[in-house]
Amino acid sequence: MLFRADPWLHVIAGCMSSGKTDELLRLLRRAEIARRRILLVRPDVDDRTPAEYAESRSHARYPSTPVPKDEPVAILSLARERDVDLIGIEEAQFFDHSLVRAVETLRQSGRHVIASGLNTDFAGRPFGPMPNLLALADEITMLSAICVVCGETATRTQRLVGGRPAAIDDPLIVIGGFEAPAIETYEARCLRHHEVAPARSARGVVVDEG
Repeated sequence: MLFRADPWLHVIAGCMSSGKTDELLRLLRRAEIARRRILLVRPDVDDRTPAEYAESRSHARYPSTPVPKDEPVAILSLARERDVDLIGIEEAQFFDHSLVRAVETLRQSGRHVIASGLNTDFAGRPFGPMPNLLALADEITMLSAICVVCGETATRTQRLVGGRPAAIDDPLIVIGGFEAPAIETYEARCLRHHEVAPARSARGVVVDEG
């Protein structure tokens, strides 16, 4: 099988509700027209939809394969077994940092990669392997959303716990569903309206690590 000599890494990044998944699926469908052989993977920790497909908030769907978030090297075996030349990676921020090496190996084998994910976490910190992927990318699509407070451009992800801003020492990964209401919810916020509460430990609250 022939691959292009210039394998491309395209990273789609942005805050919650910015349309990252819709953009990824749009590009995969476009690649289908070009007769690319496609594999879409996502971390198994993302259980908001059935394992066999990824779904955007606009209810667009595409067949996907779950991969253990601590074993992104498994993507390499899947790519070889299914003889694909384009790999889509959904929710890339949830994979551990070895995803970067896996992506580089895919490119060295002549395969193209499109990865999408949150560039920052609920506290505004660089999220997982996304900063490294952005640094290595040949193309970047940075998306924004609409702030739910003021209607201006949103670039931050707000986590709410019981309707209040999450604390800086709250768990990093909490999967939020598509539907409300929920104890843990997420919103798109502008920088001015993005809030992070002080550490719970500093307020004398014991944080459950279990």
